[in-house]
Amino acid sequence: MGKSGYDFYLNKCLLPVAPPKLTVKINNENETVTLINEGEINILKMAGLTDIEFECRIPQEQYPFAVYKSGFKGADYFLDYFENLKTGKTPFQFIVCRRRPTGKRLFDTNIRVAMEDYKITEDAKEGFDVMVKVKLKQWRDYGTKTVNITNNMEKPRASIEPQRDVGVTAPTATQSYTVVKGDCLWNIAKKFYGNGSKYPTIYNASRSVIGGNPNLIYPGQVLTIPAI
Repeated sequence: MGKSGYDFYLNKCLLPVAPPKLTVKINNENETVTLINEGEINILKMAGLTDIEFECRIPQEQYPFAVYKSGFKGADYFLDYFENLKTGKTPFQFIVCRRRPTGKRLFDTNIRVAMEDYKITEDAKEGFDVMVKVKLKQWRDYGTKTVNITNNMEKPRASIEPQRDVGVTAPTATQSYTVVKGDCLWNIAKKFYGNGSKYPTIYNASRSVIGGNPNLIYPGQVLTIPAI
C-alpha cells in the first residue's frame, strides 16, 4: 500500500507510513447442530466481532514518502500514542481512506474498535525505524436493562424495559436515509431507534444496497429505515 493510495487513522492519529498489508476478519457466530434423523443443520446468527491486524513502520527520521499532519514527529510520539490507546481502556475509530493513483476515491473502512495488543520490533536491517504489529477488535456499545417486579394478588411478574436513549423517537413508517462520510450502521440505528444494537434491522432491509458486509457502507448509498 503506497503513500498515494491509503491513509490509516487510529482515532485522529495518521500513521506516517501506510502498512503494506491489512487483514480484516469478520468472525462467524453460526452454530451447527445435529438433529436426530435429520443430520446437521446450520443455525445462522449475527456476525461476531471483527478482528483487524496490520504491521506498520514508524520512522525515526523524516522520509520523503512519509506523511505527517502537522510536521515530522519521531517514533516516541507514535509509541506513546499506541500506549495511551491500550491503557486508556476507551474505544476509538479505525479509519482507512483508499484512493487510486489518479486521486479518485475508493471505499473507506470506518469502524469503532479497541486496542487488543501491539508488538514492537527493532531489527538492525530496518535501521533506526521501529516495526509495530497491531491487533484491533471491533467495539459494540452495550448497556444494562431494568427489570421491574410487580407484586400484587397474582404471582409476581417481571417486565423488561428496553434500553433507549432519551429524546429519540423510533420511526412509525418506513423511511430512507442517505449515507454520509463517517457513518456506520451502529450510529445510524442509534440515531433512528435510540439503540445501536438494532442495526441488523436496517442491514436486513438494505442488504441489496450494502452487500454482504454490514461494516462497509459508503457515502451516497440510500438505506431503508423500517418502522418498529
